[in-house]
Formats: sequence, C-alpha cells, structure tokens
Amino acid sequence: MTATSTFRVYYEDTDMAGVVYYANYLKFLERGRSDAVRDAGISQLDMKTAGLVFVVRRVEADYHKPARFDDILTVETGLEDMRGARFSMPQRVMRGDEVLLSARIDCAVMSLEGRPARLPAEIRHKLADFMQ
Repeated sequence: MTATSTFRVYYEDTDMAGVVYYANYLKFLERGRSDAVRDAGISQLDMKTAGLVFVVRRVEADYHKPARFDDILTVETGLEDMRGARFSMPQRVMRGDEVLLSARIDCAVMSLEGRPARLPAEIRHKLADFMQ
C-alpha cells in the first residue's frame, strides 16, 4: 500500500517565477512521511518519550515538472528495504496523474543522544503492515 497526503501550494511555497521553490519539496515529502507514520498508528511523540527518533540520512530526488501556486499536490509514500535500524521510503509528488518529483528517502532510528538504535519490533510491524 502507498500512503497518500494532499496539500495545496501556497504563495509562500513559490519563488519569484511563481513555481514551487525546489527546497520546499523536502517539506512536502516530510509531511507525507509524517502522515504515513501517523496513519500506521505510530506516535513520534511516544517514540521520543521512549528515547527514539526517526532521522533522514539520505535524500535522492528527481525534479520532473514544476508545481505552481494554488496547485493541489498529492504526496505518495511507500516503504522498502527495512533493516535493523534503517529503512527507505520512496515518495512521489503528484499533480493529478503527473509526477512532479520522485524521491527516495533513507531514514534511520537514533537515540536522543545521537546513537543508532534498532527499530522496535512493534513499530517495524506497524510500518510493514500498513505499507503492504
């Protein structure tokens, strides 16, 4: 299964040419990942209380077409390659049927002290079950 989130492009998201500023796509992707994790039944606040956080360790993005002010965008988020302390989330930013951006985000689990930590089994199962 792919999780989806829908967002509108606001004026503040655009550059002088009226298109979405390239770095703002990272914000859209983050919102999509956060929604997917929440929809899977995982509370990032509870994780933090338990001393764990998700971090982004790598971003690979291909820009295909520009988004513009007032567009309605859908962020699609998947899950692949889940290992002990890391996993990947392929994502796409869509305008209708058009792919505007495709990305792969590599995430890791860290302790609040900044050390790698294993993904707890309960969270691993929730992610895997939701994203299948």
